[in-house]
Amino acid sequence: MSRRVYDSIKPPDMSFDDEDKKDAPIKSIPQTKCIWDLCIQATERAELNTTREVDSKGPFLKACLMFPGVVQENPNKSVESTMFVVGAKSAAKTSIILRFLDRDEQPKPTTALEYTFGRRSKNNNMLKDVAHVWELGGGIALSNLIEVPITKQCIKNLSVVICVDLSKPETIWTTIESLLNTIKLRVKKVIAELKRDCPSEANQLVAECLARYGSDHPDKDNLDIIPVPITIIGTKYDEFQNFDPEKKKIISKTLRYVAHHHGAHLCYFSSKMEALVMKTRGLLGHLVFKTQLSKTITTDHSKPIYVLAGMDAISQIGSPPAIVGSRSPLDQWKQLFLSTFPQEAEAMLPEDPTKDSKYNESIIDSVRAQKDEELERFKKLQERKMREEARREGRVM
Repeated sequence: MSRRVYDSIKPPDMSFDDEDKKDAPIKSIPQTKCIWDLCIQATERAELNTTREVDSKGPFLKACLMFPGVVQENPNKSVESTMFVVGAKSAAKTSIILRFLDRDEQPKPTTALEYTFGRRSKNNNMLKDVAHVWELGGGIALSNLIEVPITKQCIKNLSVVICVDLSKPETIWTTIESLLNTIKLRVKKVIAELKRDCPSEANQLVAECLARYGSDHPDKDNLDIIPVPITIIGTKYDEFQNFDPEKKKIISKTLRYVAHHHGAHLCYFSSKMEALVMKTRGLLGHLVFKTQLSKTITTDHSKPIYVLAGMDAISQIGSPPAIVGSRSPLDQWKQLFLSTFPQEAEAMLPEDPTKDSKYNESIIDSVRAQKDEELERFKKLQERKMREEARREGRVM
């Protein structure tokens, strides 16, 4: 049915039998509204009332009213997402990516920032969703490179994965605290840029993250949620499972609290345990391809932890012992963790990575050696010229 326009309709011609009736005033014909006009008015009134109601609520309830569930993907449109994987050195970041992309390759050490991608066919097999996957090597030493993958263009479909090595608790807190703070500052800056150009998209991004917790979550006023999906993966669970039960409990509860406080998912992974591989693949697939996600959580510290954002609570995690000088529960968990597992300083990258033997390339190395010799000869020549000029001018060098 096409919309009918009534503005151009004129009253029908009228004839009069006598002059008196001809001079009588003609009553205007009321303009009729079609069904589309009525629908538009009703919709506008409903939107106005909803906006007023939602704005009067708190941020969590506002998010839940506006975004009650996960946004459903359009089956007739391709989706491009970005996944940024960071974490400690040798924390199985590359192994997680390869297993997620189902690639049978031997993991190699990552240098600086590396890129790959994965694709997933839609129902009709004509369209494909694309996942852009970035991996940051070097632990926290190169965390300033997060500016490359976290941009205004991709933040709407961005997810960040932070890997910590469960077998090395002496590196866990340093890694996770440094990376979370760096990511938080970068995301905050990018969202501020997005708000200037498109406030509605920035507000929607924040609201969707808050909506995962729900308006009635008991901890909603005590959290510091990062407004992009964050996943913390504890790797090498096959080694961690043999730890002392009390140490496992402290590590797992600390990670649960940190994840809960920042609005992150938490799961354990081991490339040697297929059940954990499949669970991690399912979670990452949900983040980048919006696939269905298992919501069965595991919080028993004697088993592999699997908790989704918004499905944990401080009352379930428990409280650490009160520590003098701690200003918040997060500080208390930090002090407990550091007192149990003193942190090691992370080894920085060598000053000159070109001298690292694992990057040997015979042809390139020979050319580089030749250029180094030419540079040394040039330096000596310049020094000799400067000495001769100084001697002519009577200066001593």
